[in-house]
Amino acid sequence: MFGLKKEQLQTLRPVDALTIACAIFLSALTLMFASRVHEWVYLVPINLLASFGLLALAKSDSSSERRVLRFIHNWYPVPVIFLVFKEVYVIIHSLGWSDWDSLLIEADRAVFGLDPTVWLAQFSSPVLTEVLQVAYVSYYFIMLTLGIEVYFRKERHDFSFVIFTITYGFFLSYLGYIAFPAVGPRFTLHAFDSLSRDLPGLYVTDALRNFINSGESIPRDVVNPIAFAQRDAFPSGHAQMTLIVMFLAQRYRLKSRWALHAMGTLLIISTVYLRYHYVVDLFGGAIFMLFTVWTAPKIFNWWEEQLVPKLRL
Repeated sequence: MFGLKKEQLQTLRPVDALTIACAIFLSALTLMFASRVHEWVYLVPINLLASFGLLALAKSDSSSERRVLRFIHNWYPVPVIFLVFKEVYVIIHSLGWSDWDSLLIEADRAVFGLDPTVWLAQFSSPVLTEVLQVAYVSYYFIMLTLGIEVYFRKERHDFSFVIFTITYGFFLSYLGYIAFPAVGPRFTLHAFDSLSRDLPGLYVTDALRNFINSGESIPRDVVNPIAFAQRDAFPSGHAQMTLIVMFLAQRYRLKSRWALHAMGTLLIISTVYLRYHYVVDLFGGAIFMLFTVWTAPKIFNWWEEQLVPKLRL
């Protein structure tokens, strides 16, 4: 990696190596399609600078007792996951590959004989919509809840593995978005601009919808929202990552596990009820989850056995 010696790599935690590998992969992808991804002139240097910055952070943390450095080293994956998500957004839109929605719709119809989001509309109510919209947004907090509880246990190996697995799961889902771009039923089977009328909530639903839309780069009141939307329907990252959180919460017997199970179950239901996903997206998310939890320990343990990094909280 960058021609570094083993001694230099020993300061890297598994999640550090994973993040750098992701930056290298995305840089190679943008260079491969440079004729389409014109933003490569910005993305590649940013990825390289970030990688070298992470190398410097890991080295500094390994030789220092400064708590600020250690805190940054422990928690930098949180913003990085979002920043990589936005980079993937740029790449997907630049590539301009055809959306897979028509095939996903047909898959749902082949399994269920109907469109699940349309069928679920008969059970809608403002109270249910409000509850499930809150549950959907909790996606951004249940992973933090998992990480924080493990962190305060002061079990450095467990925390390192949890952060690695969560980051790894996200990066795998991003590969799915690149390979199978799709926008979801709120654009294809329903009118995006009528969601507030079709599925009204009570107090916070509209604000939370706007929050989700802004995170997916959809401007408010834009004429053609589908042109701006992130292609992140398949696999369902919400299903994949929620299942991973529930799995890890149970594995480590967290005090919050029952709350995470309850909120996670509502969250998965909300993905279809709120028209963000086809049901087949959830199947895809479940497959990606199983692959993640199967391969994550193998990769994590291999890195530790090869390089024996010093992990400190």
